[in-house]
Amino acid sequence: MDGKPAAILELDLPSEAATRRLGAALARLVASGDLLLLRGDLGAGKTALARALVQSHLGQHGLAGDVPSPTFTLVQTYESPALLVTHVDLYRIEDPSELRELGLAEAVDEGVVIVEWPERAEREMQRLSRDRLDISLTLVREGMRHARLEGFGSWAARLEGLTI
Repeated sequence: MDGKPAAILELDLPSEAATRRLGAALARLVASGDLLLLRGDLGAGKTALARALVQSHLGQHGLAGDVPSPTFTLVQTYESPALLVTHVDLYRIEDPSELRELGLAEAVDEGVVIVEWPERAEREMQRLSRDRLDISLTLVREGMRHARLEGFGSWAARLEGLTI
């Protein structure tokens, strides 16, 4: 399922506000069965993007809440009337076999899964869903980031209309 992406979109994110706008735009597009894989060095904005997506999705349903980084808990879940959102951080995973305990396949079946540091278990991640959005964030200079979004499955069509 890893093949070539059906669509690629590149965006400059000149500020953290632009990163939050991208998260909000993605929140309007996510659907059950989606997998979003966030890549980038430490400080590239992965957690900021995931947090903005979750907060925006919850806000669409009149909900609010704290959205902490799952670095130490590994998994955080958020439920709205429309969708279960699972936010995962694999930074501390040392062996892909540890993923079985996280229940990611079930989480994709029940909603959308956002994964930071997917390269810790690349092969396993790519098998979770055919509707996958790979997002690579690069810190260009302090405060400015570049985002490369690669859509697989139904994300190819959804990326076409994405604006922030």
